[in-house]
Amino acid sequence: MTDLAAYLGLLLSAFTSATILPGSSEMVMTGLIVKGGYSVGLLLLVATIGNLLGALLNWVIGRSVERFRDRKWFPVSGEKLETAKGWYHRWGRWSLLLSWIPLFGDALTVAAGVMREPLWSFLTLVGIAKGARYALVAAGALAVV
Repeated sequence: MTDLAAYLGLLLSAFTSATILPGSSEMVMTGLIVKGGYSVGLLLLVATIGNLLGALLNWVIGRSVERFRDRKWFPVSGEKLETAKGWYHRWGRWSLLLSWIPLFGDALTVAAGVMREPLWSFLTLVGIAKGARYALVAAGALAVV
């Protein structure tokens, strides 16, 4: 696998992991670290950007939620969205620091769009959360290498 293909594969996996599409970016990143020959810093950056872009898609969908809420492809169930909206209403933008949590975090990113969170704060807080998760994954992978 070429370096470019590895990084693009990780980007795509991280993007889909933040959406309704299945993805296992943590496993992809761990595999690349264990295999060796890749920049861990660049892997961390690529995974974070890919996952952040997927979360951004959720935010955009959230901005139009009323039109798409009942569609089968909608990224979260109505129940999960209501739970996330409750958390979001209670904790505000700071709840986005929990956006790294599988499924729940995806619902939070949709809820942020529904609640009209400004893009700058959304990208900042979700970027911190996603980056921290991938940093922990990388640290774990490096610990076993």
